[in-house]
Amino acid sequence: MYVVTGGAGFIGANIVKGLNERGIQDILVVDNLERADKFLNLTDCEIADYLDKREFIARVRDGRIRERFDAIFHEGACSDTMEHNGLYMMENNYEYSKTLLHYCDEHDTPYLYASSAAVYGGGKVFKESREFEAPLNVYGYSKFLFDQYVRANWSRLKTQVAGFRYFNVYGPREQHKGRMASVAFHHYNQLRENGKVKLFEGYEGYGDGEQSRDFIFVDDVVKVNLWFLDNPEKKGIFNLGTGRAQPFNDIAHSAVNTLRRIQGEKELSLDEMASLGVLEYIDFPDALKGKYQSFTQADMSALRAAGYDAPFHTVAEGVGKYVEYLHARSGA
Repeated sequence: MYVVTGGAGFIGANIVKGLNERGIQDILVVDNLERADKFLNLTDCEIADYLDKREFIARVRDGRIRERFDAIFHEGACSDTMEHNGLYMMENNYEYSKTLLHYCDEHDTPYLYASSAAVYGGGKVFKESREFEAPLNVYGYSKFLFDQYVRANWSRLKTQVAGFRYFNVYGPREQHKGRMASVAFHHYNQLRENGKVKLFEGYEGYGDGEQSRDFIFVDDVVKVNLWFLDNPEKKGIFNLGTGRAQPFNDIAHSAVNTLRRIQGEKELSLDEMASLGVLEYIDFPDALKGKYQSFTQADMSALRAAGYDAPFHTVAEGVGKYVEYLHARSGA
């Protein structure tokens, strides 16, 4: 049996679907459905069982787990970068992850877990090395501290442990995330509702919409996770982006023009979008000042050195597929 924590969430549900596509249905989904709308992510998936995240970790800690797990994909976490309750964040993200790490090591169970590019904070170098890590919020700190805990225990760990520092992931099954959903998701819905998309004005020396991130399509994230499952000798902490920083303007450009193609309309340049009011730049929020990554670009050398050599979607490719997916399910 495979365990996917956060299995009703964005990346977790996509991993469940990826396992299904391999013919694997013996999956235990662990999540918290107090926000019940996440169940929609699993309606086209096949699983063996579901367990609340609190009950699951209680059973792990009490030794009440009877099943033999083939692997644990630990995707469950509070990923809200604006969450200020440090007590909750550290228990939910850090202590939970530690408990599962020790369980997996004791039972020789591969442990593939979600870290985050938030560990790098406002730095300009995104390489898996301590000197470049300085998180800006308690979410990033919870992920950073667990990576540090893994590093401190490397010499004692007997099973496969691989952590993935996700950069800006976008794609299907993220609709439940609200304001934390990707810019691509928000752009599609803004276009449907208001006929225009919104981006931040210039900040920290960047022009309007030119803040740049390493955007990675969720299909690529799943492929990397499953590649490590297939290669249990591969261990470590790895960046998981594309290695390309692209401006938010590229997201807007791809989202708008994909929908226009679907509707039989001609494509527009960014300048044309702005002049026609299809693209609007809004004030940079005060609440994000000093806590915002204006630039991210994953150093992918460690993942490539480990042997993963598949290409990653560009923004144009990934956002194009995603908008087509969203539109097909909109009933429009």
